[in-house]
Amino acid sequence: MKKLQNVILLVLSSMILSPTTVEACTRLTYNGLENIVVTGRSMDWVEDIKTDLWALPAGITKAGSSEPNSVQWTSKYGSVIACGYNIATTDGINTEGLNANLLYLATSDYGKPKANRQNISVLSWAQYFLDNYATVKEAVEDFSQDKFNMTAQLLPNGEYPAVHLAITDPTGDNAIFEYVDGKLVVYQNKEYTVMTNEPNFDKQLTLNEYWQRLNGAFLPGTSEPDDRFVRTSYYVNNAPKTADEQYSVAIGFSLIRSASVPFSKQVSEKPNVAATIWRSVSDLKQKVYYFESTDRPNVFWVDISKLHLQKGMPIKKLPLANNEIYAGDTSQYFIPSKPFFQEATPNKSVQ
Repeated sequence: MKKLQNVILLVLSSMILSPTTVEACTRLTYNGLENIVVTGRSMDWVEDIKTDLWALPAGITKAGSSEPNSVQWTSKYGSVIACGYNIATTDGINTEGLNANLLYLATSDYGKPKANRQNISVLSWAQYFLDNYATVKEAVEDFSQDKFNMTAQLLPNGEYPAVHLAITDPTGDNAIFEYVDGKLVVYQNKEYTVMTNEPNFDKQLTLNEYWQRLNGAFLPGTSEPDDRFVRTSYYVNNAPKTADEQYSVAIGFSLIRSASVPFSKQVSEKPNVAATIWRSVSDLKQKVYYFESTDRPNVFWVDISKLHLQKGMPIKKLPLANNEIYAGDTSQYFIPSKPFFQEATPNKSVQ
């Protein structure tokens, strides 16, 4: 017990002393009955990131970065994604039901690029997973080989993105990918159902172990990432189990709303805390992507089956960045659009 307390004090001290400015998010996986798997995430940010939704069909050739020696690939699967700043895939689900969530992790260290590796930007990281993998097992086995240089490009807000990635598939399997001290670290387990920001995931687990011993007698109530991790873990583990798909989605929204941060004045002494600007919930069994902007009145959703994301179909966008308001199924409102991502250069090798 003494050793555990010392670890917790060390983790909290490192968080307090860290000067890095970051924004906060939370993500979770809810496992219901009869193979129901629902994920939820909040996007917490200090400003509007001009999010639009995109429908990206299979068969598109992409580049992972605008830098020389970029990895290039052709998407195996279609996907519906949330794009931030019109440059980055932050969230989404593919036609196989794989869900990907990109969250901030200020301590991320991608290491120095190696000359014998191709480059991929963190802005394309989630999209690479959605394009290339159908299951968590497949993604872990392939990407954990650490074949690429991960790079970070300057965001419009003047910061370099420091992030980690969580994925879930329709079996309820989860994996978390982080770059620590220049090395890729992967955590895979169906029990890893919650992720926030700081500290690194192994330390999040240590903190949660302490709180689990209290068995819900009381829960930490601040908006700090470690408190959100503990609180969300407790609520996920105590959520009712159901085979009702509508109720399971409602549970997903209930859980992620409980981890959201209200609109409030930004406090410079608490850079890990920012207001929630939107939330998403993904039904991995039915392959439906639900979305809610916190400054608009309605939840809406996208039924992936209605978008026909097979090879040869056009790239489409659902505009949100100009405060558009939708309700219900919005699949019919996607419009053909030019891609936001880096397209592959002709005559170069493609995976």
